[in-house]
Amino acid sequence: MPTPSKGPRLGGGPAHERLMLANLASQLFEHKRITTTVTKAKRLKPYAERLVTFAKRGDLASRRRVLGLISDKGIVHELFTDIAKQVENRPGGYTRITKIGNRKGDNAPMAVIELVLEPLSAKQAVVAEATQATEKAAPAEEAVVEETTEVVEETVEAPAADEATEAPAEEAAAEEAEEKDAK
Repeated sequence: MPTPSKGPRLGGGPAHERLMLANLASQLFEHKRITTTVTKAKRLKPYAERLVTFAKRGDLASRRRVLGLISDKGIVHELFTDIAKQVENRPGGYTRITKIGNRKGDNAPMAVIELVLEPLSAKQAVVAEATQATEKAAPAEEAVVEETTEVVEETVEAPAADEATEAPAEEAAAEEAEEKDAK
């Protein structure tokens, strides 16, 4: 989690900021998209992504940690069942912030923060598949290297074997020549 920003907190004291982030996160998980100020959205992003990471774990301890922060059991259930299933293949980056301009009344910069629930793009899926294939091929490559070294050793031994087979043939030919000369 990033270090807290210097200066005044959102809404006043630290307890109020914690409650505000928890409420923003629960509304984000309930509606999948909320409109808020840019500052609040930037502060909410790591908070919400951490909660989604807990939901992806799915164990009882993670559920209790999230229930300690978000009091609505229905939203926590939705986070652990629906949202966690939709982002299970995504390694991170569960939220997206889009700036939408300034608010009419006080000219505050506004942003939309939303959950990224669409599946990974085709390019990212291909990259993931390629990395899995290289991991599977790595043990096979080691076996190929071992087989190659065995073949090289056999090839090194093969010329010696050829010479060994040639030497008796030459000796047999020499003996035949001597027998012809002796006749």
